[in-house]
Amino acid sequence: MFSGLREKVGQVLVPGDEFSLEVQETLSLTEPLKPEKVLLGPGLKRRGDRKLLVVKSGVLRHKQPHVFWVENHQRRYVPAKGETIIGIITVKSGDVFKLDFGGSEQASLSYLAFEGATKRNRPNVQVGDLVFAQFIVANQHMEPELVCVDSAGRANGLGVFGAGGLLFSVSLGLVRRLLRPRSDVLSDLQKLFPCELVVGMNGRLW
Repeated sequence: MFSGLREKVGQVLVPGDEFSLEVQETLSLTEPLKPEKVLLGPGLKRRGDRKLLVVKSGVLRHKQPHVFWVENHQRRYVPAKGETIIGIITVKSGDVFKLDFGGSEQASLSYLAFEGATKRNRPNVQVGDLVFAQFIVANQHMEPELVCVDSAGRANGLGVFGAGGLLFSVSLGLVRRLLRPRSDVLSDLQKLFPCELVVGMNGRLW
């Protein structure tokens, strides 16, 4: 099942590498046949229904059940749908906030994209505030768009934060190391002094 792709996990891929997404389905006498889906992260792109194209050089990574992405050492963050970032409010314009997240352009965030927000009950967000948000639109043809709620409409850790803390810029490689399930960097840091961290995929650490 995605065997050709799985065999490359942990290996270096280069732009132009291509893989098949053919799925070997298993018959069951008790359950209907369900095709399994593969989710592609940064560095990978679909070509048709059955092909996968590598668009960035780096190491292929995998997360259960079928999530694949290419881990590389780029300097500038490129937004990807579903990733969480730390943004800075730069503009309040009508019903939309503009955020700087360190990319090539700013992202938009609707005031309704907060838990409990309505037309009458607007969130208290000011220029300069730090926001932990998630991309729902991130492609080269559209303006990046963020939300501060999950699929159930709950904040779940997203929203305005940062009072009394410090904001640092770190490498994207360090961010990935900090977000690993068993991060050696985070473990060593917490041994030195207890702390609370917010890690953005865009290379910002609070």
